[in-house]
Amino acid sequence: MTPSYKNNELIIKNSDETLDKILKSNCSVSRFGDGEFNVMLGRGINFQKYSGVLRDRLFEIINSQRSNHIVCIPYVFKSMRGLTPKSMNYWRKYMGAKYNDIKTLLNSNNEYYDSLVTRVYIDHLDKSKSLERFKKFKKIWDGKNIVIVEGSKTRFGRGNNLLENSRSIKRIICPAESAFSKYQDIVTEVKKQSREDLILISLGPAATVLAYDLAKSGFQAIDIGHIDIEYEWFLQGTNDKIPIKNKYVNEVKGGRRVDFTRDIEYEEQIVKRIDE
Repeated sequence: MTPSYKNNELIIKNSDETLDKILKSNCSVSRFGDGEFNVMLGRGINFQKYSGVLRDRLFEIINSQRSNHIVCIPYVFKSMRGLTPKSMNYWRKYMGAKYNDIKTLLNSNNEYYDSLVTRVYIDHLDKSKSLERFKKFKKIWDGKNIVIVEGSKTRFGRGNNLLENSRSIKRIICPAESAFSKYQDIVTEVKKQSREDLILISLGPAATVLAYDLAKSGFQAIDIGHIDIEYEWFLQGTNDKIPIKNKYVNEVKGGRRVDFTRDIEYEEQIVKRIDE
């Protein structure tokens, strides 16, 4: 029998409540999705090799409670209403196979937020609220100096206007895959930045850990995930996940093969490269 994935005991705020929380409290954000849960259950994923240290850190973080940091898990644990049939089918299969294990990792006394907050477009049947939610994201970095910690093929915010309202942009470039293998080098480098800077992290499961560690050190750090790719799909008006030129898209066939066009402005934003 397929287990029920709808856990009415869990407290999970939806995407809009999650965005409002970030805007109101300037908190840091760690997100747990299927990849992070797979690592916690002892498996690697296609862009992050399994690591016992990474698993242990994820266990530490998922039930942490800090006033300046929120933990996000998929709102689909509460409801799949409004998802596309394709997305709903994926999550039903995933929960049917793994939810009994995943629920043992969670604390029904904790207040969680939505890790799918960075998936505001492609998986939604009703896409009419997508623009409003992208505008909320842009408010997070409005007028701020930001530091983007990303994989070498990510190029977060390049080629679109997602970051146009930020004050300045710096980049720390990390391995495109299995970034956690360089975690100590990465966290050391990020901590050299000003605590007045907003840190945006697009780095797979390593981002979940990094956002938490930076919050403990007084930074605002957001595991920003796929929001840039979602924005690209939104701008193109596509209903399907498609490759994006010059950007790494892990979940699309051919999306991991990235041919770069020279981008001098992007290169000038790079303050450090962490070797592959």
